[in-house]
This record gives sequence, C-alpha cells and structure tokens, in this order.
Amino acid sequence: MLILRSASRHFLVPRGQLPQGACSHPISAQRCLWTVETGSAVTSPHEIRWPRVACRRQRTWPAQLAGLWSGSSDRRRFSLSAAGIVNSAPSAVQPYLRLMRLDKPIGTWLLYLPCTWSIGLAAGPGCLPDLAMLTLFGTGAVLMRGAGCTINDMWDRDFDRKVSRTADRPIACGDVSQFQALVFLGGQLTAALGVLLCLNYYSIALGAASLSLVVTYPLMKRITYWPQLMLGLTFNWGALLGWSAVTGSCDWSVCLPLYFSGVMWTLIYDTIYAHQDKADDVLVGVKSTALRFQQRTKPWLSGFSLAMLGGLVLAGVNAQQSLPYYAAVSVVAAHLANQIYTVDINKPDDCWKKFASNRNLGLLLFLGIVAGNLWKERDGAALEKMETPK
Repeated sequence: MLILRSASRHFLVPRGQLPQGACSHPISAQRCLWTVETGSAVTSPHEIRWPRVACRRQRTWPAQLAGLWSGSSDRRRFSLSAAGIVNSAPSAVQPYLRLMRLDKPIGTWLLYLPCTWSIGLAAGPGCLPDLAMLTLFGTGAVLMRGAGCTINDMWDRDFDRKVSRTADRPIACGDVSQFQALVFLGGQLTAALGVLLCLNYYSIALGAASLSLVVTYPLMKRITYWPQLMLGLTFNWGALLGWSAVTGSCDWSVCLPLYFSGVMWTLIYDTIYAHQDKADDVLVGVKSTALRFQQRTKPWLSGFSLAMLGGLVLAGVNAQQSLPYYAAVSVVAAHLANQIYTVDINKPDDCWKKFASNRNLGLLLFLGIVAGNLWKERDGAALEKMETPK
C-alpha cells in the first residue's frame, strides 16, 4: 500500500495501481513512502499527473547520515530534533518509533509536566526537586505515552485510514501489523512496570490503578463528546503519583487541587488540538469537545482556565507556597488568556501552534514551583532571625 500526499489530502493506493514510469526509481518489495507533488484541487489518485521527477522515495538511514542519495549531489544535514533522530534510525525501527510518537515529543511533555509539578511541590523548603525522581518519571512518561499511542492506534486503525492527518500512522498504513503492535505494546508496558517497581508500594498500587484509564481512553471518542475529559484524567495521574513517590503517600489537600487543575488544562489544550480534525471527525463519526462546543469554544475554554487557576492557587496555599509560585501562576493565566484570545479554531496550523505552546506553560509553572520552594528557605531564615533573642 502506498501513501500519496497532495497539498491537502492523503491517498492510500495499492502498488498495482501506480502507473508505469511514474517514478525513475523502481518499486522495491519493501513498503516505502512516496510523495507526489499535486495541487490542492486533486480529489482522487486517478487525477494525479505523474511526472517522472515528481516522485521521491524516502531515504534510507545510511544515506541520511552520509547526506547522499543514489550518488546524486543532494545532501542532507543530520538533525538533532526528535523527528530528525527518528528519520536517521534504521528503516526497520522507524515505524515503531513513530508508533510511540517519538518524532512528536509534545505529548510526552504534556504527560510528564504534571509529574514535575507534583514532585516539585513535594520537595522540602529550600530544596530542589528530587533529580532521580524527575529522571525516573521522565523515562516512565516516554514509555507510557508510547504505550498509550500504541493502544490508541490499535483501536483506531480504521478511523485513521480515513483522516488525512493520521493516514500515514504505522498501523493505519500497514507498516506495523496488529500482532506486531501487540508485541511491541507488551514490551513497552513491561519496561514501564520496571520503572514503577522502583517506587514505594503505595505508589506502585496508585500507578497500576491508572492502567484502566490508559486502555479505555481511546474508546471514549466513540461514546461521548467528552473524550478530552477522559484524556485529562489519564494524562494527569502523575500529579498524584509524583507526590506519593517522594513522600510515601498523597496529601490530598495538595494533590487533588493539582490533579483537578491538570484535568482542566488538558480540556483546554486538547480541545484546541481537536479543532484540527473536526471536519474529518464528522465524516468518520467520532466525537470531541471541539464538535460539542463549536463556535462556543472560547467561552468554554475561559471557564476551564478559571477553574485551572483556582485549583493551582488552592494547591499552592495548602502546600504553603511562596511569592514566586503565585507569580508563575499569574504568568500561566496570561499565557492561557493569550492562547484563547488569539487562537483561530478554523485554522489547523494555528490550533497546532497554540496546542504545542502548552509545553512552555507547563515549564513556567514548574520553574515557579522550584523558585517558590527556594523562597520558602529565605522566608524561614528571615523569620528565625527575627525570633532569635538578642
């Protein structure tokens, strides 16, 4: 099966339907990606004009590293970006890396950041967050995000084939079979279990409880217009787990408001994300908050933002946070206001840009938590000095 990309569409075309002489390179027995440069007016693969110079086969990884392609003078620089590293991997490995979305790390960041908030808040006054825990949770975020994406693509393979943005996902285009994906999923979950077993018993039980959310989330788009809510419950589990991993149990007066804020945050950014696919979602029959809210999206997002900010303030008060934390929450509020005011929900490129900017929002809040903990030490020292008898 070949994936043909036009300016606005993807076509899945059997190899036998590729016209003779369409490309100067022979079609190998291996699956490969062919890009056909066509106009946006093309609505069917049968309307494509097939000039010999229009088709280019995807480069192999040795050629990418060397910057060479079939002896031509065309050269390509090696990139340290996530997508560049994935493209430079062996061709047999690339489909699995894309199945994990390692070429698109924004989802991993959005899963990881609530963990960092919780780990940061659990640190003592004047202390930096536990670096070992941050590293462990970072590894877990990569593995669990990969596992979640694998499960999602296994459930959605038929839907993905009908949506232009997802038609070239490894399972949808046939680069990875269902059985191969299942085996790969088992490997990811086994590795994630290894990470979980490094934590205390309370956290092991708490982490295991999230697996049901990971498995069932992809089904929600078939059932309800609120799949983003289920994603929020799943993606922000680290707001509970991070604190318990550091302290041995959850302080619910801090963890629950933080978890609630994370869920509201997910409703904001994933609703914006869902507006990219709303036309395709209607065609294939899946649901989302983007379709539920439609032109009322911005008032809904404003409400979620207020709820998120209220939860962050409550978590900060209960964690006895200091001035830098509340300054960071104020910056987060400004960031959210800018996102909601400026996003054009009818332009997929702008929706993606606003969605991806949430990584910076999460990092800003984490830095505010760290600075707030260090400020506590300063306040404590000043108070102790005042109380010391002369």
